[in-house]
Amino acid sequence: MNIKVLIFDDSSDRRDSLELLIQATEGLTLSDSVPDANSATEVVGSLNPDVILMDIGMPGTSGIEATRQIKSKFPAVQIIIQTVFDDQERIFEAIKAGATGYLLKSSPASKIVDAIFEAHSGGAPITPTIASKVISFFREQTPVKDQDYGLSDREKEVLNYLVDGMSYKMIASEMAISYNTVNSHIKKIYEKLHVHSVGEALSKVLHKKIIN
Repeated sequence: MNIKVLIFDDSSDRRDSLELLIQATEGLTLSDSVPDANSATEVVGSLNPDVILMDIGMPGTSGIEATRQIKSKFPAVQIIIQTVFDDQERIFEAIKAGATGYLLKSSPASKIVDAIFEAHSGGAPITPTIASKVISFFREQTPVKDQDYGLSDREKEVLNYLVDGMSYKMIASEMAISYNTVNSHIKKIYEKLHVHSVGEALSKVLHKKIIN
């Protein structure tokens, strides 16, 4: 496996740190490291990365707007938002823009590496504190009439764990199945719910009372 990673971050120290991390990790290749997202779509188009680490607050084009622009032209690219903020408004704006995951910059290096691999394999890496905010928000919304999406009991079990903020690895351990099996279940869940991200899935699951 060779995952090409592109970095957008206005902090030179942060870029240097992430560059070293990616270059030192087997299976990852650094595509480039860019100080702003003002020409994000052009950069992505020329480098064709698999995963992007996107700073949320940069001068000029914000990370959220850049994510929106990139996903509109390159929907297959996985974007992980990185920020020092964990406020709900930014989280939901990033998810609505199409971000695959949302990590705090205080996350350890191992978590960032795991997030890149998870995003590339179809996962949606979100730190526990952020996941809890997303879940709380959706649970506060008024549910609408139940609808049958044809989910199997196993798929509903996986969804329940996702709603609890568990990662793919944690779900695999809890259900005594492989990581790849979890990934397969979630891809089928996305297809049945007609969604493309964990944010959309959680919104539909909790708003429409698909599971208890």
